[in-house]
Amino acid sequence: MIIVEFSVVPIGRGESVSKYVAEAIKILENENIKYEVTPMGTIFETERLSYAFNIIEKAHEAVIRAGAKRVITSIKIDDRRDKERKMEDKVKSVLERLSVEK
Repeated sequence: MIIVEFSVVPIGRGESVSKYVAEAIKILENENIKYEVTPMGTIFETERLSYAFNIIEKAHEAVIRAGAKRVITSIKIDDRRDKERKMEDKVKSVLERLSVEK
């Protein structure tokens, strides 16, 4: 499973960008993708890297269609091939290590 974190930020559209972020998130919902919105970006899972890039391109374009004239999109990809991992597996692993240390 490939885990992707991305953020799409419109430039020059004021302090609040939630209207634009919502348009990007609608793409994930329309594609029926498992995702999680965080304060600094959105994380989703996919099995194909090409599909991840396709989704990000659609989200980027959705922000432009919403009125942004300039957009910066950042992407982080975790493509682990030696074992199957999901978003919650990564979080669970960290939380388990924290409870062992206490």
